[in-house]
Amino acid sequence: MSIIVFGSINIDLVATTSRLPVAGETLLGESFFTTPGGKGANQAVALAKLGIPTQMIGRVGNDNFGTELIKNLQISGVQTENILIDESVSSGVAVITVDNMGENHIIVIPGANGQVNQEDVKRLSDLLPTATTLLLQLEIPLTAVVAAAKAAKDLDINIILDPAPAQTNLPDELYPLIDIITPNEIEASQLVGFPVNGEETAAKAAAVLLERGVKCAVIKLGAKGVYCATAEAAFFIPAFSVHAVDTVAAGDAFNGGLAAALFHKLPLCEAVIWGAATGALSTTKPGAQSSLPDRITLEKFLTENRE
Repeated sequence: MSIIVFGSINIDLVATTSRLPVAGETLLGESFFTTPGGKGANQAVALAKLGIPTQMIGRVGNDNFGTELIKNLQISGVQTENILIDESVSSGVAVITVDNMGENHIIVIPGANGQVNQEDVKRLSDLLPTATTLLLQLEIPLTAVVAAAKAAKDLDINIILDPAPAQTNLPDELYPLIDIITPNEIEASQLVGFPVNGEETAAKAAAVLLERGVKCAVIKLGAKGVYCATAEAAFFIPAFSVHAVDTVAAGDAFNGGLAAALFHKLPLCEAVIWGAATGALSTTKPGAQSSLPDRITLEKFLTENRE
């Protein structure tokens, strides 16, 4: 069995600066590099690095970026046979600015990701009987996300949705299909319509999401920790203390760690801890997929932080 990731594949163009610019301001940057990214691909690499059999379904363009993106996924251990090379459009690109505190601004140009449609859902449906879990995000068209969730739900496959980039109006029909939804503070605020900025407001937001039909709400509060709620229980996990240099892909790392733990049938609380630890580790290195930890690194970190 495997985990399937259905979502975006991007190349990240990353500029580092001492601080993020304000509107209309020009700053001299410190460095520039390119690195494979995309929320879907990031989550697939996070899983594969943690030793989970992982299949990626999505699209890239017929360009040098697309070739590089597929090669990097393969090197990381992700199965790429079901990635379509789209002749009609460029590969997806994310333009990222990161400051010295590890905070970032991101602009995403969807490219091939924006062309994902029912044809891709059909490839997904053919693979679903081999999967335990489906990971979804919102960097591909929402119609494809809903169709993928319906296909997985028909086979009683666990569905984890990372509702990013933030959206204000997800379709009502999507929520009951979701087993676990994993917004950060900004995304949760957009979904529920009020500010989410700590454990108390996260609890209120989780209650709203559960009422809409999701089975479990995991709200990522960054350096504050993680709040998790189901209909039966709720708990809060404090954040791991690390020296963050780049928060790009931290949310994707979290979802990879969470899904990996559940693949091994660990309890939900332990799975959230895995997610928090994987996310924390990813912030200690620059880049997206290049920052994601392997299983040995994660286990060592968990052991050291439980003493």
